[in-house]
Amino acid sequence: MSGVFFPISETKHLAPGSTCPEVTPGLMRLYNMKFCPYAQRTRLVLAAKRIPNEVVNINLVAKPDWYFARNPLGKVPCLEFDGKVIFESLITCDYLDEVYPSSPMLNSTDPFRKAQDRILIEMFNAVNSNLYKLYRCSLDDESTWKGAIVGIHKGLQIFEDDLAKREIQFFGGQNPGIVDYMIWPWMERLPSLPILSHEMLKVQMENYPSLVKWFDAMKEDDAVKESFISPENHAKFITSFLAGNPEYDMEINK
Repeated sequence: MSGVFFPISETKHLAPGSTCPEVTPGLMRLYNMKFCPYAQRTRLVLAAKRIPNEVVNINLVAKPDWYFARNPLGKVPCLEFDGKVIFESLITCDYLDEVYPSSPMLNSTDPFRKAQDRILIEMFNAVNSNLYKLYRCSLDDESTWKGAIVGIHKGLQIFEDDLAKREIQFFGGQNPGIVDYMIWPWMERLPSLPILSHEMLKVQMENYPSLVKWFDAMKEDDAVKESFISPENHAKFITSFLAGNPEYDMEINK
């Protein structure tokens, strides 16, 4: 099936004083925050597997009291389906892949390959952890931002080498798999860096030809299109978040 798969419904970001929307029997619900990369992982899997769902967005700065009954950690993503609740991004994604085994299967059926893919996902922390450092650092703190840029490049090189070695378009093969969707949210945000602060913070992607081709192919994927946010809007949200007034609903209002 082609075409972008959208959730059946999506709320604005709910805060204290709100009531939990009535659950629809038989329909998967994702508790989400529009700009959260971890929640985007789960949203990508829902879209890739074309699982009908509704999205309830949560204000993570001022969380509604009722949400802690679903997830005592107060984080997203969280899935609710017919009275069952699970949370954490990798757990929810693996759950969806196992419970909805129809094409496409995102995890490898080979235990060793699956383990290698999970190792790759863990190694991507070198990229996302340094990305968060760049969001908050000052250009005056040269040692911090230069160190973070070096950390991102080291992390990206691992994935460049892996793709080149596999000689395939996606980490999942001819189509995106679990590795592709689990790292995409942070790759989507990398182009926001020079908009957010300064051109010096731009990650030089020309050093990673395989990843550049991968990035362009991922942008054409239907599941990616469903949750894609432009670099300009990522930068706008991050700026508002760091200023203490996150503009959660800008994409929903659009």
